Amino acid sequence: MTSSAARSVSSTKSTPTSERTWFGHPPGLSVLFLTEMWERFSYYGMRSLLVLYMLKYLFVQIQSGVPVWGFNGIRSSLEFFYGPLPPQALSSQIYGMYTGLVFFSPLFGGMIADRWLGQRKSVYLGGILMSIGHFMMASESLFFGALLVLILGNGCFKPNVSTQVGSLYPKGDPRRDAAYTIYYMGINLGAFLAPLVCGTLGQKIGWHYGFGAAGVGMLVGLATYHWGRARVPADLLTRKTEAHTTANEPFSKDDWKRVISLIVLMAMNILFWAIYEQQGNTLQLWADQNTDWNLAGFLVPSTWFQAFNPAFIFIFGPLSIRLWMWQNKRGREPSSVVKMGMGCVMCGLGYVIMIIESKVIGPTGQGSVLWLVFSAWLYTMGELYLSPIGLSFVTKISPPRIVSMMMGMWFLANFFGNVLSGYLGSFYETMSKENFFALLTGLGVASGMVFFAARSPIEKLTGKGV
Repeated sequence: MTSSAARSVSSTKSTPTSERTWFGHPPGLSVLFLTEMWERFSYYGMRSLLVLYMLKYLFVQIQSGVPVWGFNGIRSSLEFFYGPLPPQALSSQIYGMYTGLVFFSPLFGGMIADRWLGQRKSVYLGGILMSIGHFMMASESLFFGALLVLILGNGCFKPNVSTQVGSLYPKGDPRRDAAYTIYYMGINLGAFLAPLVCGTLGQKIGWHYGFGAAGVGMLVGLATYHWGRARVPADLLTRKTEAHTTANEPFSKDDWKRVISLIVLMAMNILFWAIYEQQGNTLQLWADQNTDWNLAGFLVPSTWFQAFNPAFIFIFGPLSIRLWMWQNKRGREPSSVVKMGMGCVMCGLGYVIMIIESKVIGPTGQGSVLWLVFSAWLYTMGELYLSPIGLSFVTKISPPRIVSMMMGMWFLANFFGNVLSGYLGSFYETMSKENFFALLTGLGVASGMVFFAARSPIEKLTGKGV
């Protein structure tokens, strides 16, 4: 069977037409929405505490003689490349390395799903590993082992849930962009609740209570997926077998063009993620050290800062969908590439707010939380224009038999971006804050300009209007 025939079979089996819909979408979207919501609750709950935990607790314990497996080797390796690292710079590098590898492992998780396990088994395996990893965080000595298990689990889980969203829709279905934005709201519902629950438990009661809550969230997500498994589309691996296709069929010229375009766009995403991921790193430190959290006599945990971004996703995600639908009806909706460029520019401009605040309050002052609110609003709008659109773009143009692998490859941008985020964050204490935030602004705007310049050649490879 030819590649085009395989695509036709894949498309017709993706969406059961007889099932009732969920807000106009296949009911499987609700299962994947809730599954990813709980998984992101666990990830962002742990991430909200990570830098503060290292600086305020773990490094102190190590100095007092508590053994932590792998610490000396990791510190030595990082200092071999970057020179001596004081605690803040070391925590930034570890944060960047961990969050980067979380997005590196999906490449291999996608390959495993495409060739051997399929999406469903990979999701189960990933969820189990991540649950184990979160509970391992209860032991200081297992800190780096826990990070490793979380990285491996995420690699199996993340690309395959995202791929299944696209598999709910036949080729050319106009609901796909909206579906990924709805799915993205599930991600951000979990991300919103995570710092409120895990962050509060970690900062107010004990670090391990926060990490334990993240583990419970992952188990709930796994149970949700298992409960709704009948509504989740069949594995692409299963459908390829039913259609008698083989993994050894050569790619067509059109397939290769689309793969190349995805790789190019992946590389162009790196700077966006490098500046966006500062919210869990240097911006969390700014929220903890340079922001007044005394609200009406109640001292709010600084990790609540990380709830602003997902809250804005909920408020402005539906508005973005309406705007794009309105533009589409008039033939004025920007292409995916243009949307992603706009997202980079808006993310960069979010740091202009931080430049102004740093000038107003000085290096040691404390400013109103509203500065962080306005900054978060701007980079959230940038995220809405880039991240869910990119996920949808992968499933639109990727050759179906390697779609999970291509989704994993797409996440390589997050890997390189997070590693770069850790490196950039190491300058937080050595540069003036105005210059540091100006650097982030410049990187975001420059990245957006690259997208705008690349629009025509990318659209020639993938087709106009994609």
